[in-house]
Amino acid sequence: MLTQRQIELLLKEWYENWNRHDLDLVMALFHNDIVFVNWDGKSIVGKKNLERAWRPWFKNHDNFTFTEIETFIDADQQKALFRWTLDWMPPKMRMPDNRSMEKREGVDVLHFYKGEIIKKFTYSKIIDGSEYTKIA
Repeated sequence: MLTQRQIELLLKEWYENWNRHDLDLVMALFHNDIVFVNWDGKSIVGKKNLERAWRPWFKNHDNFTFTEIETFIDADQQKALFRWTLDWMPPKMRMPDNRSMEKREGVDVLHFYKGEIIKKFTYSKIIDGSEYTKIA
């Protein structure tokens, strides 16, 4: 089992790897039997399947940035809730006449097993930025 501090460090590393846009390092923290449920409700099971699904996303979205709002960790249950914002330009907005970025606020519910992320449930919504307030 991971300690509270180990989970904190793992999440910090994971979050930094996302913002480096380094899929290989992001994937290194997932268990081989990862279950991922995306914000659109689609599920992917297995590390190889998830990497195959995410590789084009990483290639086509080199302009994204995640910002942590807050994180809750339950070391006894080996779970964490990671609340974040995402600034990016989704494919539908990649038009010469519409260059504005989209901002999303979301939550990842993460479960750990043997020191790796084995379940990741993502929920998000589009926000305009005015409803976002960083919690101190």
